[in-house]
Amino acid sequence: MQVTLDNPADAPQPASPYYSQVARVEHADGSALLFVSGQIAEGAGLAEQTRGVFEGLAALLRAHGATLADVINIRTYLTDISRLAEYGAVRREFLTGTPPTSMTFEASRLFRPEALVEVEVVAAVSAGGA
Repeated sequence: MQVTLDNPADAPQPASPYYSQVARVEHADGSALLFVSGQIAEGAGLAEQTRGVFEGLAALLRAHGATLADVINIRTYLTDISRLAEYGAVRREFLTGTPPTSMTFEASRLFRPEALVEVEVVAAVSAGGA
């Protein structure tokens, strides 16, 4: 097993120098698990921020030969859990297949004060994927 930490140049960059955006755990058969750091996005409201988050996640996965269809686990942090349905409606625009395993939490605040949502994912990449 080999672990590679990465900040792909053509994807969102980390908000600080203290973490990597993607940890790729490569297995002997060429398959891999991708652990993607929590993503936030700018935007005026929850729906706009959620779209930005999923676009950022897609870019990070794409840099490692994966798509949102490869996501097997998702963790969501909302500053207001009563807005779960609004978040879920946008999430379904991006995760259209069988839903991954999931956990959703309410957090009193996130990394940036204006952030309403943060999402982190784990994806499985078949052998031969980037």
